[in-house]
Parts: sequence; structure tokens; C-alpha cells
Amino acid sequence: MVLSPKVYTWLCGLFASLGSIIFGYDLGVIAGDTMGSRFNDPNLEGLITSILRIFAGMFPVAYFADTLGRRKTIQIGALVYMLGGALQTGARNMDMIWAGRFFAGFGIGIMADLAPLYQAEIAHPSIRGRLTTLQQFMLGIGAFAASWITYGTSAGLKGTQAEWRVPLGIQIIPAVPLFAFILLLPESPRWLAEKGRFDEATKTLAKLHAHGNVNDPFVVSQMEDIKAEIQKATEIGSVSWGELLTDSSNLRRVSLGYILQFSVQMTGVSAIQYYSTTIFTTMGFSATRVLLFQSINSVIALIGEACCVLWVDNTGRRLPLIIGNVASGLSFVVGSILMARWPGTVNKYAHYVSIDLTWIFNFFFSACIGPLSWAYPAEIYVFFFNDARAEHSLSSTRTRAKATAVTSSASWISNFFIAQVTPVAFSHIGWNESFTQCFAYGRSCPSCSALFVWAFYPETTGRRLEEMDALFHDAPLFVANTPYANKQDRHLAEKELREGAFLCSLVCIRRLFIISFCQGPLYPAIFQRGLVTLSTKKRILTNAMSI
Repeated sequence: MVLSPKVYTWLCGLFASLGSIIFGYDLGVIAGDTMGSRFNDPNLEGLITSILRIFAGMFPVAYFADTLGRRKTIQIGALVYMLGGALQTGARNMDMIWAGRFFAGFGIGIMADLAPLYQAEIAHPSIRGRLTTLQQFMLGIGAFAASWITYGTSAGLKGTQAEWRVPLGIQIIPAVPLFAFILLLPESPRWLAEKGRFDEATKTLAKLHAHGNVNDPFVVSQMEDIKAEIQKATEIGSVSWGELLTDSSNLRRVSLGYILQFSVQMTGVSAIQYYSTTIFTTMGFSATRVLLFQSINSVIALIGEACCVLWVDNTGRRLPLIIGNVASGLSFVVGSILMARWPGTVNKYAHYVSIDLTWIFNFFFSACIGPLSWAYPAEIYVFFFNDARAEHSLSSTRTRAKATAVTSSASWISNFFIAQVTPVAFSHIGWNESFTQCFAYGRSCPSCSALFVWAFYPETTGRRLEEMDALFHDAPLFVANTPYANKQDRHLAEKELREGAFLCSLVCIRRLFIISFCQGPLYPAIFQRGLVTLSTKKRILTNAMSI
């Protein structure tokens, strides 16, 4: 049976996100606290927990992705992670644990940054959300596996080295097929085109979207769209890191992505993921019961992530982020009140309700916030960069990997901060007082995030990646109650591409018109390639002269 192009593309994105299983599994193993007795110092506990991420999402990831390609960079991440996993599993002392966490964190950072980027660049516009939200879904699968494995080893291997070595050793398994077979997947057609390998890019697009038919209108239109963007970028030259901040549109998108990733950790999810075992134990529950709660929590998270994957292209990006922040904030607040009002083992019923609210929090986070914190930045980063000769800005695919690395660093840094502070707070003022202090925090942060998304985040559902230039240049800073906040038909972009009726951004065409006077007859080539419909040529020419 021949797979449909969308199913094939989705499966490619699914395999690329194996690194997210590793990510989630590692989170689950640390949350399982199987090594808790080996680092009782709160400062050391926070360091071991947070060192997973602090080296991830940094600038080398962008360099490798732009130089070697998306697949080879993911392969490097898997190799580095296997080294880290081996060091942790065979650790003879804490120094080996630190070294293992360092390499594991670096490898996870590479895979976590590149998977959504790769998925966005190979996806059909109508299923891009389903592909990029796989990051969180596969993370949930990893956490699910880790929670039950640590539950089993805690119950059956209690007090032995195997209790923690077995879970740490299993984490290496998903990295092996990812390392071995990632090169069998098609490379990002946009990266191939950026490197001037247009024939390969066309064949790759055809393989992904048209059963290999390079003459399919959908493939031809996409290649013309990509070529137009690359030709604009080629006329300008190389792109620097500084270009991300020197243009108002660039700064806007970097800021929106950075704030979104940072706000995710400010919901309190990391504290709950890492230290819920500590909190539940102080309520009087046994260690085995606590790990059972963790395992149930991972099932609920997986259900929420599956809901997001299935529905995100129908609901849009803005609505789930708003609803998720409001619901998770309310559940966090009520749970904190109950734990503060009835501390210790005073009221078991209140504690069970608190656990239920933790599960509710986790469902809304997993169904709305977590997946979109990776998906939204991955699709908005087709950037403008400055052209001193034309005194305007043009877009470049080459900045997408750089911007994704910058954005992801917000998640790693905020996670490092929370993982470092939380065990120290528990040690000095106790978990009860810590959660009392978190009441105002839990009430304000998600509420502010929901309001911020409503006010400033344009809707991206159904748009082509090459269309993001126009969206963020034309949309006002305050997008609430404007057309830019509305979800468009997710099939519209594909329909336009198949019919050859899509429009180059009027803004980009105006800029090309200016550059044509500086560097050659670039503007007429737009019409020759069919990048705009005949009915719009006269209007564009008229408007371009009004710059």
C-alpha cells in the first residue's frame, strides 16, 4: 500500500522526534528520584537536575544545523547523548555523573532544538502543527516509560545499584536507532535549496508531498516560493547573529519566542515535574505510592499531548495557549491553597484533591502550553535582515536555526533557575511555605501569559513558512481584535500553492523593486516565475512606486 504524502511526511517527523522521547525519559528518571539518597545536599540536587539543560540550546547548535544540515546535526546530538548516558549508567563517583549529565544535556539540547525545526521545514502547511507538536507528545511517551520503569525498579530492586543504573541505562536505547537511521530520512528541502542544491530540494519536496512527482503543481509552487526567498537573501549576503536584533520585525519575533519559552517554565511545571516526589512524600505517602502517582500523571500528560497533536491545526495556536494558561494557573492556585491550609499529614482528603489538581494542571499544560511552546517559534522564524543599500529588510531561511537556538535557550535558562532554587527553598523554608509563596506566583504568571498571548501573538495556522515575513511585518504590535488574530482555513495555503495562485508578500515585492535598481533586473523575474497572479501585477506596480 502506497502511503499518502501527508502520512509519509508525518512519519518522517515522528522518527525525527525520537530525541524527544529521550528528553522526556530523562526528565522522568530524575523526577523518579531513584538517586535521591546519593545526593542529599539541596545545592547538589539542584545542580544534578538542572545541568541537563543549561548547555542545551546554545549557539553551536545553529552553526552545525546551518553547516551540516538538520539530519547530521540530529545524528551528532544522538551520539553525544549516548556518551552521556553511558557515563551516567557506569558512574563510579559523582564526577562521572556530572560529566554524564553535561554530555546528555548537550545532546538533548541539539535534538530538542532541531526536531521542531526539521518538522516545520518538511511539513505541509495544513499539518505543520501536528508535526511540530510531536515534540511534546514524544516527550510525554518518554516520561511515561520512565515513570513506570522507575516505579518497577523502586519496587523490585530497592536499595541496590540496579535501582538507578537500570533506568539510566535504558535511556540510551532510543538514541541508537535515531543515530543509525536518521540519514535515511529526507533532508530539509529548504536547507538544500539554501545550499544551492535545487535539484535535490525539488526531488525531496516531491518525495515528501507528491509521491516523487517533480512536476506536481504543489511541488513547483513551493520551489518557486523557496527560490524567491533565497534569491532575495543571496542578493544581500551572509547573515550575522546581530541581524536578529537590528530589525524591528526580527526583534519582535525573537522576543515573542523567547517570552513564550520562558513563560512555560514560569507556570511551575518544572518544579512539579522534578520535585513532586518530594512534595508528595512530605504529605505522608509512601515512596511506592508517590511513584504510582507520578506514573498516573504521565498517562494524563500523554492523553493531553495526543489531544494537541490531533486538534491543533483546527483550533489554531492562540486559543489553546490562552485557555491552557488560564486553566493551569487556576488549578495551580487551588492546589497551593489546599497544601498551605492543610500541611503535613493533617488532612488526607485535601492532599488527594491537591494531587488531582496537579493532574488537571498537567493535562492543560500538556494539551495546550507545552507542545505549542516548541511549535510556534519553529514556524515564525523566517527573518528579515538589513540591507544597507536598499535601506530595507529581506528574509532569509538561514536565520531560522539561529533564532530557534536563541529561543530555546530561554527554556533551558529558566529551567536551570527553577531546578536550582526549588530544592534550596524546600530545604530552608519547607515545601509547605514554598508553595504558599508560590500562590501569588502561580496566580499571576499564567494569567499574564494568557493576556500577553491574546494581545501580541499573531495567528500562524495554515500559513506558508515563506509567508511569515509578511505576517509579522504587516501585523500591528497589538493584534487582539484584528484580522491577524483570526485563524484562517488550514487548507488555504495548500490550495493556493496547488493552483499557483499564491501571492508574494507585497512588502517583499516592493523591496525587490528597490533592489532591482541597485543590483539588476530582479523585479521582472518575479513575474516571469509566476510568483504573482496576473490580476495583481498592475496593483503591485502602482503600490511599489509609492514607497
